[in-house]
Amino acid sequence: MNDALIHAIASAIVRLSRRRAPGDPAYEDGVQQAYNQLVLYCLQHGEEPPASVPDLVRRVAGTPLGEAGYLVDAATCTPTQTCLEWARDAANVQAELFENAVIEEALAACRSARAPESYTAFRRLLISKPVLTAAELAALAGDIDLVPVLETVRKCYEPAPAAYRRDGAYQACGRCGCLLVPLSTGGYRCELDRCRADRAAVPVQEVPANLGVQQLRRPLRVFITSPGIAEIDLEARLRKLGLVPQMWPGFDAYDLRVLFPGGPVWAVDVKDWANPALLGKSITAGLRADPPYDKAFIVIPEYRFKVREDYARVVRHHLADDLCDRIEVCSDTAFIRQARREARREDAHA
Repeated sequence: MNDALIHAIASAIVRLSRRRAPGDPAYEDGVQQAYNQLVLYCLQHGEEPPASVPDLVRRVAGTPLGEAGYLVDAATCTPTQTCLEWARDAANVQAELFENAVIEEALAACRSARAPESYTAFRRLLISKPVLTAAELAALAGDIDLVPVLETVRKCYEPAPAAYRRDGAYQACGRCGCLLVPLSTGGYRCELDRCRADRAAVPVQEVPANLGVQQLRRPLRVFITSPGIAEIDLEARLRKLGLVPQMWPGFDAYDLRVLFPGGPVWAVDVKDWANPALLGKSITAGLRADPPYDKAFIVIPEYRFKVREDYARVVRHHLADDLCDRIEVCSDTAFIRQARREARREDAHA
């Protein structure tokens, strides 16, 4: 199956997952087009085509699409992170990426107010509070740093789905704070790959449904909260080395700016994609040059390398040639080792 067809199917599944009410249109054009393309592909290759759009979804839930892997989580019947990445990579959905629009709106508001601290507060909120009660959401109006982005913040959250509720309450993951998805077989499942990768038991946090539970919209949970947790973790580990990284400097020029006393400056973008090839192709430009730095890194959480030992090599293979010499790709563990060596070298020089 070619990439164009996988893009189309992934985009269709994401569109279907956004259906909220019985009165919503039966299928958007992109969904029907993806179905038609798959039927044609099956007929051309002597395979039995899906009988309907629901049949298409059932097939995708039960069968990995080659290198693309599973696009639907069979246990929760929701799009996987891999599915969201394939949909994100499709040219026909670039204009409708909700998370990009939200970030651009927040950046514009903070630049207009000349308030970089407001953008930092906004990013930390989306990372640390993927779930809020109605009272907590209303209380954000009292946070001075969030004043320029309050309207944007409100767009980021939506009422928690009734399907996630059991016995009058929601359960939140004790690691990432996102709502857990109830399973038909009993128990719960976190939707973030990073939490699924760590099988150690994590206490859940019960949130009563009568508090008006709100959660971040799915694209923000996957592409902002999940890598954001890795960003905050990296910040904490660098502070233990005696360094003071700047978070999202220059209105999000990149994720962390690491200044070694009397030495070099490193710039870091943290990425947490399931598919390293799609990640490599998505990096179309180097890190912004201002604020200036001496060395640039793309840093990936270590757990991704436990699934794919060749993760960094695949990313580099799909980077544009002019970027390979300008950006180092490594795990967060490898990055911290380099930072420790650099900090010791600077201490020795001092």
